[in-house]
Amino acid sequence: MRTVPPRTHAQRTSLMAAATALAAAAVIALPQPAGAAETSPIGYGAGTTGGGGASPVTVSTLAAFKSAVAGDAAKVVRVSGLISLSGQVDIGSHTTVLGVGSSSGFTGGGLRVKKKTNVVIRNLNISKPVAPADGITVQESTKVWIDHNSFSADRDHDKDYYDGLLDINHGSDNVTVSWNTFKDHFKGSLVGHSDNNASEDTGHLKVTYHHNRFSNVYSRIPSLRFGTGHFYNNYVDGAETACHSRMGAQMLVENNVFRNTKVAVTTNRSSDVDGYVNLRGNDLGGAATEISRTGTFTSPPYGYTAEPASSVVASVTSGAGAGKL
Repeated sequence: MRTVPPRTHAQRTSLMAAATALAAAAVIALPQPAGAAETSPIGYGAGTTGGGGASPVTVSTLAAFKSAVAGDAAKVVRVSGLISLSGQVDIGSHTTVLGVGSSSGFTGGGLRVKKKTNVVIRNLNISKPVAPADGITVQESTKVWIDHNSFSADRDHDKDYYDGLLDINHGSDNVTVSWNTFKDHFKGSLVGHSDNNASEDTGHLKVTYHHNRFSNVYSRIPSLRFGTGHFYNNYVDGAETACHSRMGAQMLVENNVFRNTKVAVTTNRSSDVDGYVNLRGNDLGGAATEISRTGTFTSPPYGYTAEPASSVVASVTSGAGAGKL
């Protein structure tokens, strides 16, 4: 592991001035309001509609849920109550999965979107996904919107007892992760599963994270290999290592808040090849940064508005998670 020497006062002043200018330019150039996220995704997942206007079906058992989400015809599946499961349930293309109320969802396992497209997952509680299941896995899939869910586990077991809360891998693309909570876990969100998967992942794994809350999550907030990640207006509290760009990944980390976090952003851990990061407008809260390479990704190819870091804690605390739609 390489370490980055501390910056001088002059360097810090120069970087702060540059970040302020970049943030101001972004607000002027990108006028779309964040409120649009309530009805449709902002970011790389824009245009994802799931089941659209299909007549909803409400289910309350695992067997009924498995049947309802199978196949690729347009469908809206409402989950009522908390369903226990082992492993993962596969979700078909053109599907919306929507929790009913504030306490519906799944525990013990999770959902998988594999080789599918146009999937929306909202308003679910997803807890304690026992390995090898993730809370949600997105694999070889495109156009996915994961919004207003509450992911959680516990820190009482070994770090490998549970798997990831949300993992995106195997060349998946055009994903937005918005207004979710991630709580009490070791491995938060992994994007790109292996250093040895460049042939499949390069040019893909484009993901937007915005207005999510990470509480007592040890690392992978997110960990990104090969892809392009926009991480803005998130609230991270209680992490060892938060944003991790590796294997040539490009990240823009913008207007986030970090509290009780040891390393907010790193590019030079765990992999043989460093990643790239650009920072602007963040409230690091005393957290360190380890940035060996700044990148070229400064202007996402979509409209959005990044609210100032000063309002992020209030917005995310009041708006993120299941039961907030």
